[in-house]
Amino acid sequence: MYKHVEKLAQEIRKGAAPGDGVNAKLWQVPETLQEDVLSKMSSPLKSDAHLITPNDLAEADEFVFCFSKRFGMMAAQFKAFLDETGGLWRTQQLAGKPARIFYSTESQGGGQETMV
Repeated sequence: MYKHVEKLAQEIRKGAAPGDGVNAKLWQVPETLQEDVLSKMSSPLKSDAHLITPNDLAEADEFVFCFSKRFGMMAAQFKAFLDETGGLWRTQQLAGKPARIFYSTESQGGGQETMV
């Protein structure tokens, strides 16, 4: 929402070696909050990163997921996206694809142990 995780993701993306045939893409999950709610929260404009769909996961070779923590859990927007991927798991379209995660919390010891 406030682009902290996006900045971390951009740095991780820089670490991918584009000369080795790697095509690292930066995606964002769809927003679930209404515009008037975002405005009241002083949320900045969304980035120009494309919105990801479950089918984008099916086409990828591996993933690095990143999300923020809210109230001891991953952000609802990311959870909503993961909930949409059930069909991919059921049909084994993501089997064998490596995945990594990183996340951001507001403080050291800010609930990281409950997120994963």
